[in-house]
Order: sequence, then structure tokens, then C-alpha cells
Amino acid sequence: MQDFRFGFCCKYIPEDGSAQAARAMNTTTATMAYLGRLEPKAAYDKIVAVVSHNLEAFRLQIEHVAGRPKLERLHRLSSDLLPGYTHPSCQEFYRDPDLRNLIETKLAQAGRLARERDVRLSMHPGQFCVIASANPSAAANGIAEFEYHAEVMALMGYGQGWHPHGAHINIHGGGKALGAEGVRSGLAHLSQTARNLITIENDEVSFGLDDLLPLVDDVPLVLDLHHHWIMSQGEYIEPEDRRIALIIASWRGVRPVSHVSVSREDLLPDYDIHTLPDFKALVASGIKPKDLRGHSDLMWNEAINDLVMRHLSWSDFEIEAKLKNIATEGLAHHVEKKQSTLRATR
Repeated sequence: MQDFRFGFCCKYIPEDGSAQAARAMNTTTATMAYLGRLEPKAAYDKIVAVVSHNLEAFRLQIEHVAGRPKLERLHRLSSDLLPGYTHPSCQEFYRDPDLRNLIETKLAQAGRLARERDVRLSMHPGQFCVIASANPSAAANGIAEFEYHAEVMALMGYGQGWHPHGAHINIHGGGKALGAEGVRSGLAHLSQTARNLITIENDEVSFGLDDLLPLVDDVPLVLDLHHHWIMSQGEYIEPEDRRIALIIASWRGVRPVSHVSVSREDLLPDYDIHTLPDFKALVASGIKPKDLRGHSDLMWNEAINDLVMRHLSWSDFEIEAKLKNIATEGLAHHVEKKQSTLRATR
């Protein structure tokens, strides 16, 4: 279990609450509505300012993660890097040679930094980014958005081979009506670079884990423990489960990544932290399933943290808690403490 990694997602939260550090370390954006109200020169200048800031934020986040212990050197980058990149009104701006050179140079540097410092990277487009949809326009937009993420990864140096250095771009399956065949059809419309980077995770409302298993020969699967708990109405999947071997095989020799989170602290304020939350009992007590879906601030439930520990034999984990790096560091400390205790009792 020495090579496992935890990572936080997209946003850095300074423990001292420094607003200045938060601004420097995190990406920002500009909406299409705002840019549309500007004259072309002003819109271009705004995009350059935002992109310049975001490229530096990428570097700072990778630098921060690289300075953490190895078990925390996994990081999900934000999708906000290049606002409006796939929007027709902004495409001319992004063809500008100076802006293009800035993007290519800074992303190449960020990718080298990650590889030199042994930081594993990922991206996760928003839930609207689906490659299979009964709506042709939505499917085309989803594929274009995914290809944008693949281009960012390629410019960072992850454009060759199957999930190089463990890099991946994760999405949800989309509308369930099209089923696994719909996802396969969407995969066929992706570039080879995108096909080599894509992963798909189970969710709570359309594609559960069992719905995705027919795709294990087509795309790596990301197990989300919390989504599975919601979708299955309370099952905690263990590493010995037969489905885990199928997930591992879907990555074709690359160490898988999984996701974990917990229901919100304020929803379960008196719950025993050493006991796994009981979905059916909580719903019977009056808590709505949709509320149980919300993510906590910290990884407060030690029984779930222990479940994560059991899965570290085969998977890295992205921590989808609202306090981001603070939650991830807390889980890392929990694991280190448990491992130290186990060594002392041998």
C-alpha cells in the first residue's frame, strides 16, 4: 500500500483563511454573457488576463501538491482554465498567436513540473459534458467540451499513449436511456488522444456501477463510493467484491482512481463517527435521499475512512469534500495514524 495517493479537487483552501492566497492559487473565469457585452478588444484583453491568472494558478497548485508527502500527490485540475474556449464567439481570440504561445508554453511547463515532482493529474468536466445523448446538439457540445480538456492535457504533455503517468479526464455516463451502447457510440466520436484519457464514473441517478460494467472493455471505470452508496440505497462495496476486479482490468495496467465523500456533517450531527452511515435507517428517520447526496466539509466519518483504507490496495482516491485540501490532509493523517498503530502491534 506504499504507493497509494489522495488528492483534492480543483480549489485550494488556505488553512489561515488568507483571501490573497486563495485568489492566487485558484482559477477564475469570465462568463459568455459578460464577454458579450464588451467590445472585441476589451473582451480579448479580459480573456488574456483570466487565462494568464489561471495558468499561474495551475502552476501554484501543482507546486503545492508536489510539496506534500507522496501520499497526497494526486490533483484534479479545474476546467475553468480557458473560458469560452469552445464557444464560437471566443474562438478567434484563442487563435491569436501571442495568446496561443502563452497557453502552450505555460501548460508545457506545468506538465513537466507535475512529472518531475511525481504529481498525478486529472480533470473532470461538468456534468453537462456527456458524450452520449438523445439530443444530437447536446452530444456534439459534450464531445467538443471533452476534446477541449483532452487538448489541455495534451499541451501539458499527456497526449501520447494510454493514460500516461496515470492522467485521466473523468465524466459521467449521461442519460441512461441510451444505455451502454450509447456510451460506446460516443466513444467512437472522440479523437484517439481523448479516447486514451477518458474515464467514466458511476453516479446516483442514471449509470450506477452495475450499469457501467458492460463497458469495462471500452473505457476505464472510476468507482465513486458515495454515489454507489446512494444508488444502491446503502451498499458499501468492499475490495473483495467481484466487481472490483473488473474495474481494475478496465484500466489496462494503470493504477485506478476512485472517488469518495460523505454525507454532510450538519445532516448527521450526532452520528457515531466510528459507524458506517445506515442509508435505510437515515431515510426512515425522515432524511431525504437527495439530501444524503450532498458532500461534507471534511472526511468526518472514521468508518468510511477505514473503508477507503481497505481499497488502497488497488486504487488512488480523489477526495470530493468541500474543504478540499484540508479534508484530504485530514484523511491522509487518519491513514498514517492507523498504519503506525498497525506497525506497532506487529
